[in-house]
Amino acid sequence: MHGRAADFFRGLQDTICAALEAADGGARFREDAWTRPGGGGGRSRVLEEGGVFEKAGVNFSEVFGEFSPEFARQMPGDGLAFTATGISLVLHPRSPLVPTVHMNFRMLTHGSAAWFGGGADLTPYYPYEEDVVGFHRTWRAVCRRHAPAADHAAMKAECDAYFYLKHRHEARGVGGIFFDHFGTGDLDNAFDFVQDAGAQFLPSYLPIVERRKGLAFTPGQRHFQEYRRGRYVEYNLIWDRGTLFGLKTDGRVESILMSLPPVVRYVYDYRPAPGSREAELTDYWLKPQAWAERGE
Repeated sequence: MHGRAADFFRGLQDTICAALEAADGGARFREDAWTRPGGGGGRSRVLEEGGVFEKAGVNFSEVFGEFSPEFARQMPGDGLAFTATGISLVLHPRSPLVPTVHMNFRMLTHGSAAWFGGGADLTPYYPYEEDVVGFHRTWRAVCRRHAPAADHAAMKAECDAYFYLKHRHEARGVGGIFFDHFGTGDLDNAFDFVQDAGAQFLPSYLPIVERRKGLAFTPGQRHFQEYRRGRYVEYNLIWDRGTLFGLKTDGRVESILMSLPPVVRYVYDYRPAPGSREAELTDYWLKPQAWAERGE
């Protein structure tokens, strides 16, 4: 199963990178192949200063080795030996009207235990209901095809809980789906779901890009985007388990931190004008809601 999963994630990286280059219309991905000192390696691909994407990172990895005894105790399974393979991407568009997006699918083994994890979530700066609802409905549809094992309500709730900045008491974005330790009793069916979900990333996100990439935006909106990107930095460096896993297993630092946005603005005690679209982001959009059911 590890080999099948690695082959799928490697191919998915190729498919997604080709589609993103076409959507960007100009820039191309740079690839860095790397090896991990403890075993394995990966392919990091980064596109920068594109027409649509200011920075886009799509990583594939397949690593193995031994956990430290302390870290092994925090993971399901037994012993120290582990394997991990997966794909992870973060896309930071230039326009504040196009949302940032994250996707990650992975398979891990630790001794006698093996499981899948991952998900996808959307982080808009100036949200449009059509975009948010469409994104959530795509993930609801794929979960329904694999129900009851893939429980959309549970995966959405887990996403809302996971991508939450506890120190700010604030969601990072409008959510999506998130799951972990999935398929421990049935890896074949879990892999079927992961393959279907991986194939749905482009349909979940590219229609949003096409609708919004040509819209004009103001310097003030760009300023707000840079300010809100700071939340992305805070989350990934403080709370994200994938970042911590990579750092604690001697992963490639450049690949782990490729998720960080290229330009960020920190403003002391920023307060948006009441009733503004900037205030609406936190007052309305970043509150967990049943987005997929909106209007039904």
